[in-house]
Amino acid sequence: MEKAYKLEFAGEKSGSLYVNCCGMSQTEPLHSFGPALKPHYLIHYIISGRGNFAIGGKKYPLEEGYGFLITPDELAFYQADEEEPWTYVWVGFSGVQAAEYVGSMGLSVRQPVFRSERSEELYQIVKDMMEHNTFGMSNELRRNGQLGIFLSVIAESAAVTEKSEEDRANTYVRKAVSFIQNNYCNPIKVTDVADYVCINRSYLYTLFQKSMDMSPQQFLTTFRITKATELLQLTSLPVESIAFSCGYSDPMVFAKAFRQMKKMSPTAYRKEMAKGESRRNKEHLKQVENFISQINRLNS
Repeated sequence: MEKAYKLEFAGEKSGSLYVNCCGMSQTEPLHSFGPALKPHYLIHYIISGRGNFAIGGKKYPLEEGYGFLITPDELAFYQADEEEPWTYVWVGFSGVQAAEYVGSMGLSVRQPVFRSERSEELYQIVKDMMEHNTFGMSNELRRNGQLGIFLSVIAESAAVTEKSEEDRANTYVRKAVSFIQNNYCNPIKVTDVADYVCINRSYLYTLFQKSMDMSPQQFLTTFRITKATELLQLTSLPVESIAFSCGYSDPMVFAKAFRQMKKMSPTAYRKEMAKGESRRNKEHLKQVENFISQINRLNS
């Protein structure tokens, strides 16, 4: 008979990422689950032993140090080995960002298996979840925090099946664009973007030229100046404040970059756009639509 210790948490049904259940099992020979569905994400990590896992029409023989993902409402089956049945820990989770996190880790129905050497750490995380098992905000926050650490350990150390070169390139560019969108107001440089996505500046340049038809520096500048035009048109903020708001610590550098792109100074642009409401709206919408279309190309 399987020696299983598991907990299911009711009532915790909202948030970006939260624990549904967790547990540990020392299985008997040929112990199996399914074929069946789960309503949430479920990650098993094998502490010892062997077995087989099947999902999406594929079968995976797995042993100590490997883990596997079951995705919501996807038929899955797993079975312990007859001679060396496995011992594993598992965590079930949901949340509005669960799919995004799992995808960013490189896991999916097509790539459900990972490998990690951090067995003891993953075990201790699940153990801590189970020790903080009572109802209440304190323990709920504790478990959900541990879930984030559990996933981060897997993401950091897991050797997931390699993506294609094109998939990796698109991921790098998407992450770089997202970083710029969220940090353009800070005095970031292209080296900061490259460091964030963990590639060198030269490779980032190559990827941007291929995907966006511009360099990372051109994209960063274009994004900042686009935001600056919005502030010039829609607010009465001083030009110096707009420069600072768009990541320029020197208003003179901002004015130079703005003039190079818009062929006039920020002050002249504001006056020009103020001459006619319809013209201002038309100019602004065209500029924003053109730039957004370039960004959206990444997802097409």
